[in-house]
Amino acid sequence: MPEDMTLVDIPPHRTWVRGGVRPVLALHCSLAHSGAWSGLAEGLSGVAVTAIDQIGHGKAEDWDGASDLHGAATVAAVRMAEWLGQGHPIDLMGHSFGGTVALRVALTRPDLVRSLTLVEPVIFAAARGQPVYTDFRTRHLDFARLILSGERETALRRFHGDWGTGQGLDDLPDRTRTYMLDRIHLIEAQNPVLLDDAANMLAPGGLEGVIVPTLLIDGADSPPIIDAVHKVLAARLPQSQRLSVQGASHMVPITHAQAVADAVQAHLDAC
Repeated sequence: MPEDMTLVDIPPHRTWVRGGVRPVLALHCSLAHSGAWSGLAEGLSGVAVTAIDQIGHGKAEDWDGASDLHGAATVAAVRMAEWLGQGHPIDLMGHSFGGTVALRVALTRPDLVRSLTLVEPVIFAAARGQPVYTDFRTRHLDFARLILSGERETALRRFHGDWGTGQGLDDLPDRTRTYMLDRIHLIEAQNPVLLDDAANMLAPGGLEGVIVPTLLIDGADSPPIIDAVHKVLAARLPQSQRLSVQGASHMVPITHAQAVADAVQAHLDAC
């Protein structure tokens, strides 16, 4: 990989060299940062995993509060994929919001992607037309209302209860709670794309054109909307396979890092 990182405009990031130079780009979930991939990355071999801080997170620039958050995250991911690949496709993995960004990169820049690993990509709009989507949308919009009305801590408690590791919010370190609370508005900002597909990621024929090997990973105990989304993605992505990790929920790449790493390693080795 290139050594002079000051010559190009790439996002803040960290890299784990795991006995190889094959580049893997990792995109974290909301309210996290690039370090969230450390446990999983340490379980891989023969690769160099680079995780970026997505817009509004870690050392990345703050979101301006008005522009297309998902679009900006996609631009940053494309920039890093171009830099890592240097003209060749790379392996791309993403979790939750990061999974939707990874999928959007594959849709818009297929030349950059060798394989996909999507851990619970929260493109909720994929489940439209199903009762589980209607129920989820109502709850998620009520959560967004809490944010917009200034009830940020109440919103965070609900969000963490639905999508966290299972550890109580009050049991987290003060620094972690503050970090999450300061960014809770980013969840509401994703709704146009994730709830309503404003980026047109689900257009007829689009997913069917993503012909790279794709691994879909979920936690068996995750909210039901995830299984509904994965069923649609698995049916539309031509080279997809699913893995459900028993005893895990949405934060499966952190709580069950080795199990996910084993699956990712097998997936990469087969590509």
